[in-house]
Amino acid sequence: QVQLVDSGGGLVQAGGSLRLSCVASGGSFSRYNMGWFRQAPGKEREFVAAITLSGRVTTYADSVKGRFTISRDNAKNVVYLQMNSLKFEDTAVYYCAARYSPAMIGLLFTGENDYNDWGQGTQVTVSS
Repeated sequence: QVQLVDSGGGLVQAGGSLRLSCVASGGSFSRYNMGWFRQAPGKEREFVAAITLSGRVTTYADSVKGRFTISRDNAKNVVYLQMNSLKFEDTAVYYCAARYSPAMIGLLFTGENDYNDWGQGTQVTVSS
């Protein structure tokens, strides 16, 4: 099990940028697939982005493709979500998630149930 702490959220105007960070502790970070999800008020939690163990391969929800970038630094035990060209509809609580999968090199996971460990969430509010 790994402990995750999300940070970097805030209030930003439409068109602006934010970078979210998620620091992991208590596990071998390079053996965890990582993902970002978000939950808007009144809606279910949805997939945003995922990254492989090495960080070489990523995937995104269609709604954020071309605007968001997920990356990781295995030496620092951190996964990032760079969010550019933010829109009002990006307003949500953002959660990072981890899945222990040491043998699954090159695989990506996009389902909420694929992940075992979650951060506490960080609020992102985009004003129109």
